[in-house]
Amino acid sequence: MLLIPAIDLKDGHCVRLKQGAMDDATVFSENPGAMARHWIEQGARRLHLVDLNGAFAGKPKNEPAIKAILQEVGEEIPVQLGGGIRDLDTIERCLDDGIRYVIIGTAAVKNPGFLHDACTAFPGHIIVGLDAKDGKVAVDGWSKMTGHDVIDLAKKFEDYGVEGIIYTDIGRDGMLSGVNVEATVKLAQALRIPVIASGGIASLNDIKALCAVASEGIMGAITGRAIYEGTLDFRKAQAEADKCASGA
Repeated sequence: MLLIPAIDLKDGHCVRLKQGAMDDATVFSENPGAMARHWIEQGARRLHLVDLNGAFAGKPKNEPAIKAILQEVGEEIPVQLGGGIRDLDTIERCLDDGIRYVIIGTAAVKNPGFLHDACTAFPGHIIVGLDAKDGKVAVDGWSKMTGHDVIDLAKKFEDYGVEGIIYTDIGRDGMLSGVNVEATVKLAQALRIPVIASGGIASLNDIKALCAVASEGIMGAITGRAIYEGTLDFRKAQAEADKCASGA
């Protein structure tokens, strides 16, 4: 199971939010490229970038910071990006810049036709981010709840040809309150494509809990606040995940 460090970008800086609130941001670094290098040196095998300004504006807003990260990473590891990706031209530009996987969230829910077109135009490069609370999907930077059931939507998007689903429990994200293993497993069991867990990872115990159910279809977990605040040692956590995978 992959542990994937999150680099959330706001106004060109690396930050973390609590429950998606833009006015509750903690700045962890003003050098996104150096932050990317740090996680690679800690053993990261994929990076998760979020353009927070872009998510709220509906179009990318942190392109200089993203390019700085891509320049630092080069071909070493794949990078996935979400936040404000709402049209095919933006996807093409991201992929041309060196992004491996583009994450579509709100636009997938509001405009499924766009997601279908994206999967057709860029097969193997589209991941859907589904943010949910109590089994229902939220959109627009978590500010609006929809009536959509997360499993039903994920199955529909699987049929479109998406590469995987990032599932975030928005009640737990950035709160260090523990990952929602039960809900993540339930989603993974309903799908054939892999699920990446997100939201609430606080300690090595969360990694162990996810490792125990990884065979249900959970291929990775995104971690942010815990590795920045030191409640989770990234290198040790990835080693633990590798140990679980090898059956050690």
